[in-house]
Amino acid sequence: MLTPQKLVLFALLALSACLQPAWAAPNDPKDVAAIREVVEAFRTSIVKKDKKTFVKLFVSDKPEHVTWQLVDDDARVARLKKIVPEARRVVRWPENNYLSMIDRTVAPDSGSIEEVFRNLAIDTDGEIASVNFDYAFMFDGKEEHWGREMWHLVRTDEGWKIISVIWSQRDPVSKP
Repeated sequence: MLTPQKLVLFALLALSACLQPAWAAPNDPKDVAAIREVVEAFRTSIVKKDKKTFVKLFVSDKPEHVTWQLVDDDARVARLKKIVPEARRVVRWPENNYLSMIDRTVAPDSGSIEEVFRNLAIDTDGEIASVNFDYAFMFDGKEEHWGREMWHLVRTDEGWKIISVIWSQRDPVSKP
């Protein structure tokens, strides 16, 4: 039998369930597939030296609207300090952005360039997404640096676009 107290408790529980925020459906396979396409287009546009495709992957054609930031590890900073004593782990370098990166990549004398991705993880609610992975940056088949890379993407009217890229940068492991 429902007592008045149980009825009030039941009503309060039902009401509180209605007042909870709606949770987005995480990692819808369609969104994950579309984001994987962005990752693959990023990778192949570097290999193919395709600036037009690369630039279209970003939310803006203005570099100041896209975060592009590296962080050097301790060993790399120590090595760099021998050459440039004021070297630091994190340096804001406005000239280093996604446009300058692709311009260096497509330059006629740039050689073979590839970024290899491993352990890709995607998290999205259908409107925003994060992508992170281990990477190795290769020049002429030789590892130049490696680390962990993280992107943020937003779903625009034109599809998924990169709005920020941050990465750690480590020197290649010395082979004896």
